[in-house]
Amino acid sequence: MPKSKKKGEGKAALRIVLIVSAVLLLAAAFRIYEDVFAANLRLEKDETAYLYIYSNKGFYESLETNNQYKLFKNAKAFVRLAALSGWEGSIRPGRYKITAGMGNFALLRLLRSGKQEPLDIRFKYAERKQDLTAYWAQKLEADSNELLALLNNPVLMDSLELDTAAAIALFIPNTYNFYWNTSAMQLVERMHAEYTLFWDSVRVQKATQLGLSKKEVVILASIVQKETHRKDEMPVVAGVYYNRLQRGMLFQADPTVIYAMNDKSIRRVQGAILKVESPYNTYKYKGLPPGPICVPSVQAVDAVLNMQRHAYIYFCAKEDFSGYHNFAASFAQHQVNARKYQRMLNQRGIR
Repeated sequence: MPKSKKKGEGKAALRIVLIVSAVLLLAAAFRIYEDVFAANLRLEKDETAYLYIYSNKGFYESLETNNQYKLFKNAKAFVRLAALSGWEGSIRPGRYKITAGMGNFALLRLLRSGKQEPLDIRFKYAERKQDLTAYWAQKLEADSNELLALLNNPVLMDSLELDTAAAIALFIPNTYNFYWNTSAMQLVERMHAEYTLFWDSVRVQKATQLGLSKKEVVILASIVQKETHRKDEMPVVAGVYYNRLQRGMLFQADPTVIYAMNDKSIRRVQGAILKVESPYNTYKYKGLPPGPICVPSVQAVDAVLNMQRHAYIYFCAKEDFSGYHNFAASFAQHQVNARKYQRMLNQRGIR
């Protein structure tokens, strides 16, 4: 074969090798781009979602929880890059905001940075410790059982100047900013800090002037909260119970009996219900019950601290079902008011 022909074939073969190499390099580069930089989340433009990395779980187990892999177009590529980079061990727990255009590299950098998205949590109300712990466990990583155990810990509650019966008093209704991976203990510490701020010198002084402790104010406020939802009437109701407390009378507060029965279906507190054996039954035991019967609103607490001074010691729901009450200083007048209301209950078939 002539040398010129051999040279031509050699050049052709070299070109083929170069072309194949270039194609392979391009394919490899494209694969690297796809695995590292290309958008890899199943999100529409401007859509956001949240990825959760749990404190008590590893990186891969966190992704498996609630099948978070479904957020990815190619979950294997994301996991592969995490393993190849060696970054899976340095990923920090938290709730991370992810956006449509994020690639695997950008996402892993975010998870390593710990720059999670904070939560605004609006806490308004809870009745029992179990309700309260369940609510916070839905919002935060904090475990409900662990939180309940802390609220039932007499040593811890004593260190916070409370007791286990009044532990829910720590939780003041408000909107709070939290990181999702807040633990149960961190939540209690934060709530105690908020509790301390809430009970400033002005509120403490008002409680002292009434001869009440902070705990007693909250217990009384919880009864006021359950008796009326009318904010303008709360100071009047608070005054009624304060008068009874000062006179050593039974509170005879229906909401405390319902709390003792733990039965929200009760419409009328009467008969055998009044004899239930419980320290929360204020038809049997004088004075305040051992703890709040709910987390009272700030308005209810301030209604106690700024209660209306009057001579009323009785009150009864108005017969117009407006949510307001008729008040009386004498039992005779109270009986008149009560009969009006009972008559309307009977007419409506409420038993």
